[in-house]
Amino acid sequence: MKKINPVMISGKEVLPLVEGGKGVSVSTGHSSGAWAAAGGVGTISAVNADFYDENGNLVYQTYRGTTRRARHEELIEFGIKGGIAQARIAHEVSGGEGRLHINVLWEMGGAEAVLEGVLEGARGMIHGVTCGAGMPYRVAEIAARHGVYYYPIVSSARAFRALWKRSYSRFSDWLGGVVYEDPWLAGGHNGLSNSEDPEKPQAPMPRVQELRQTMRDLGAPERPIFMAGGVWYLRDWEDWIDNPTLGPIAFQFGTRPLLTAESPVRDTWRERLMNLRPGDVFLHRFSPTGFYSSAVRNAFIDELVERSQHQIPYGSMPEGELSVAFPLGPRGRPVYLRADDVEHARAWMAEGRTEALRTPDSTLIFVTPEKCQEIRQDQNDCMGCLSGCGFSNWAQNEEGTTGKRADPRSFCIQKTLQAVAHGKDVEHNLMFAGHNAFRFATDPFYANGRVPTMRELVERILTGD
Repeated sequence: MKKINPVMISGKEVLPLVEGGKGVSVSTGHSSGAWAAAGGVGTISAVNADFYDENGNLVYQTYRGTTRRARHEELIEFGIKGGIAQARIAHEVSGGEGRLHINVLWEMGGAEAVLEGVLEGARGMIHGVTCGAGMPYRVAEIAARHGVYYYPIVSSARAFRALWKRSYSRFSDWLGGVVYEDPWLAGGHNGLSNSEDPEKPQAPMPRVQELRQTMRDLGAPERPIFMAGGVWYLRDWEDWIDNPTLGPIAFQFGTRPLLTAESPVRDTWRERLMNLRPGDVFLHRFSPTGFYSSAVRNAFIDELVERSQHQIPYGSMPEGELSVAFPLGPRGRPVYLRADDVEHARAWMAEGRTEALRTPDSTLIFVTPEKCQEIRQDQNDCMGCLSGCGFSNWAQNEEGTTGKRADPRSFCIQKTLQAVAHGKDVEHNLMFAGHNAFRFATDPFYANGRVPTMRELVERILTGD
């Protein structure tokens, strides 16, 4: 195993080992601070992060606004408070070692306002910003204004080229590096383009070589590329270390730090991770963001799959194959179905799926009255946690809407991620995970239910294992 040498990240030589930022309330100040204290780069999630009252008690994010826009403003306020709170914890825990970054999603609601607020309120505690889930053109300008480095998260050389030409070339001094997030291996939201097949993964090495060559061709500084997604044992990536075609490389670990003493995930989540098998992490497109995402296949995911399977096209007027009138609702107003689908609809309704909900794609899904009520309540409770939400049709614009019908095939991502992060049922909520999560069950480092500290994990990683 080659020796792992320090690299310059965010103005300091540190280990090229990065804790990946993980969504709502999972990459906390305690976990990221402990990783940084071990000499690497800790990453605080600034996506609806937790904050505390004057007695140190967790403040649950309860929304009191009567409109989506009012709740959206509350969400931004919560996000700023939470990001500052976690940055302060991480700063204290790290003791000045390593580096501390915050992670934001460009498509999250109020991303710019939250980022500005956290960087201002935690001035001097944060050294870099990682940002993806969209095309974060303005993150360079914001980071440079606050004197911190920025790290765009991309899944292709083409995406970086677009960002560089539109914005980043004007702020090249503050480009700390680029996070290459593999669209087939990473957990959470994945950057698969329309030209890429989710069923046909591509090897990361050629894609990262292309990214580095593109950076060089554009005149970008020779800063580290973070390999994110699928990284478990460094011995599997030995040919990446000191590889001149790749240039400086750091390795990002998102999944392995979930099972550490400083990780906030609850015991039920830990137990689920320890019992995963190959294939248990599912790449799907149910997210209200419209992106593919990777999550543990559980009852929550299975219900979404089942919901979409009970789906047929319809028309408001007879046209072509959509010619058979079918009454819906208390008043029996007709929609028009294909002849073959009439029997499907009748059978599903006989099973108890008596509610037919319209989708933006001119289809109907058939659900139970209880599920229908849950969907509609979640849509009504929307607090604008995304810049544009397919599930609720909220958008962060003057109209407050995407202009499309709300999509009942999706779900409220804020509700379920808050639930699973704060101890609710792991089977009936969304559990993001990388595709290598099954390795917890076979990695001897976790044998007999062992839960290492962050420092112990970093030391283990440096051995190649």
